[in-house]
Amino acid sequence: MTWIVQGMLSFLAAAGFGILFNAPRRMLFYCGLVGMTGWLMYSVYVGWSDDPMQASFLGAFVVAIVAHIFARRFRMPMIIFSVAGIIPLVPGGMAYNAMRHTVENDYLSAISFASRAFMVSGAIAMGLVFAEVIIQLIFRSIAKKGKRIM
Repeated sequence: MTWIVQGMLSFLAAAGFGILFNAPRRMLFYCGLVGMTGWLMYSVYVGWSDDPMQASFLGAFVVAIVAHIFARRFRMPMIIFSVAGIIPLVPGGMAYNAMRHTVENDYLSAISFASRAFMVSGAIAMGLVFAEVIIQLIFRSIAKKGKRIM
C-alpha cells in the first residue's frame, strides 16, 4: 500500500475515533493529523528496520510530541489528540490472532502472537511516557530561562 493511501486511512481512523471519544468538532482534523503522523512514522521505520516494537515506540513518541504541540497551540487538553492519534498504532491484529489461536488450541502460536502484542503495547506506552518526560524537561528549562531574564 502506498504512503498516501496509508496516510489517508490512518487519518480517517484517528478522526473517526476522535468522533467516538467526543473530541470537539473543530479538533477532529487535528486528531486525524496526529494519527496520520504517528502511523506514517511507524510505517517508514518498519520499512527501514523491520522491527515493529521500535517502530511503535517511535510512532507513539511522535504522536505524543505532535499532540503536545497541538494542545499548546489550541489550548486544549493533550489527551484529546493523543488518544485518537494512538489508535492506528494499536496491535489489534496481533491480539486477534492470539485469541484465534487460543480458541483453536494452537497455544504455541497464541503465545507468540500474545507476547508480540504485549511488547508492542508496552513500546507504545513507553513512547508516550518518554515524550511526556522530554516535553516537561523542555518546558521546565524554558521557564527557568524566562525567570532568569526577568
